Amino acid sequence: MIITYLGKQFFKIQQGDLVIAFNPISKDSKSKDLASRFGATIALSTTNHPDYNGFEMVSHGETVPFKINGPGDYEVKDIFIKGILNETTIDNKKYMNTIYSLSIDNISICFLGAISESKLSTEVSGQIESPDILFVPIGNGELLNPTEAYKLAVSLEPKIIIPMEYDQASLKSFLKEGGQEKITPVDKLTIKAKELIGREGDIVVLSS
Repeated sequence: MIITYLGKQFFKIQQGDLVIAFNPISKDSKSKDLASRFGATIALSTTNHPDYNGFEMVSHGETVPFKINGPGDYEVKDIFIKGILNETTIDNKKYMNTIYSLSIDNISICFLGAISESKLSTEVSGQIESPDILFVPIGNGELLNPTEAYKLAVSLEPKIIIPMEYDQASLKSFLKEGGQEKITPVDKLTIKAKELIGREGDIVVLSS
């Protein structure tokens, strides 16, 4: 599995011919200069906001993704995806935020999206269980601050934590919270299930 970070909360995950896009940045976003265009097999949007709903950016040529933008259970290309209802606040406005849980090549993934609550209900956290890889926002002031983000992340007991939507100040603070200040960002993460054995709360920083 190869994970690439494209800015904000926009990620590309590739496993063979399967390409999954998380929270593509719309051309209507203020961060549209970070938007990338490619063809995805599956595209997931956690929040109906221009920063996270750019489905048009992950359609390319004849490749049009299966679009998922809300709670529910989905099965696409033998990938089982659970969308878990959550709420968030952006620009003082309430939005529905969907937390996604899925497994690719025996690696379980949880993508928290534009989450603004520092604690999850027992019902929500019970559906997430302990993911191998957790994506958590750390630098958008309206969402979670670095301290809240780290505490929430470790409470879910992931093997790897991938911070997103960060600036250098929030990243430095987040790494300090985790006692992992010396981490060097990498361009992409290439990982197999067997390489997760024995890992616990490791932070991996992807540069965009």
